[in-house]
Amino acid sequence: MKKVTLLTGTAAILAALSAPAFAQTEIATGADATGISGIDDRITDIEDDVTDVFDRDNDADRFGPADRRQGLFGTMSLSYIGRTGNTENQDLAVAGRISYNQGVFAQSVGLSIEFGEDDNGDKDQEEVNAIYDAQYYFNDQFYAFALGRISQDGLVDGERNSDGQSVEDYAAEFSDFRQDAFLGFGPGYRILNSPETTWRVQAGVGVRYTETGAAYAGVEPLRTADGDLVLTDGDLTLVSSDASSDTEVGYIASSRLYHRFNDMIFITNDTDYLGSSDSDDVITNEFGVNFQMSEQLATRLSYTTEYQENRAIRTDNTLGVAVVYGF
Repeated sequence: MKKVTLLTGTAAILAALSAPAFAQTEIATGADATGISGIDDRITDIEDDVTDVFDRDNDADRFGPADRRQGLFGTMSLSYIGRTGNTENQDLAVAGRISYNQGVFAQSVGLSIEFGEDDNGDKDQEEVNAIYDAQYYFNDQFYAFALGRISQDGLVDGERNSDGQSVEDYAAEFSDFRQDAFLGFGPGYRILNSPETTWRVQAGVGVRYTETGAAYAGVEPLRTADGDLVLTDGDLTLVSSDASSDTEVGYIASSRLYHRFNDMIFITNDTDYLGSSDSDDVITNEFGVNFQMSEQLATRLSYTTEYQENRAIRTDNTLGVAVVYGF
């Protein structure tokens, strides 16, 4: 099925406004020293954020794998910054995404690695994140999906200097995850699949694994019969460490609805549910209305509702407006 092109004129304008991947560091002679380049970079970031909002509403998966690029492809990037002088520190970031599409099977892997050192030469960042996404299409309507994520924070190891640490800071440190991983899979079904209207739903089971890097400080905190920590007021001094892990089974369900009224207006409604027996249920719904007023002007209005069980105020609502105009 031929994919419907959305916001063609506006997308072309945005492409013209966007900077190339290896653009020079300043827009004009002296722009770096005067701070103009920094503001220009921020303008580009805002434009990119708005473009991403429109791209998400386009929903690249709404017609399945028919128009997907085939074969192996991807991108990799590396960034290193080392500073000397008034401050001496360094940061390293590596990121990449690899996709492999072959007929009815599509999958991708993403990876980010970030390391940093502060002015004392101590690590202040050590994070590794990876994601996995796959779909297998049995026919035009029925498919299977798999979603995976793993995050590791090397600084959450119970060995940080906690001299004079307050109870509040200690509790925040204890709640950090050294490892946080999720794997989910299940079936999906395309209920509607026409150029004007597409609607697909999917549901499955997921497993989440978490590992904390807990640091006991001062006299080991008391524990209740259930094993919960009991903290008292006062400063704490690190004397020992402990880690705990938990494996939890959850349930995921999603719905993606797209409908185009005419060449100028279309709507989307995205709904996601995540639940389990041990954690709070979370439901999010985002309704969006997109207007292409002309080849130069496009507008998107969205209303997002997030429900989380057992919060004092269970529902949060967000109104969003995105406008793109080129001339």
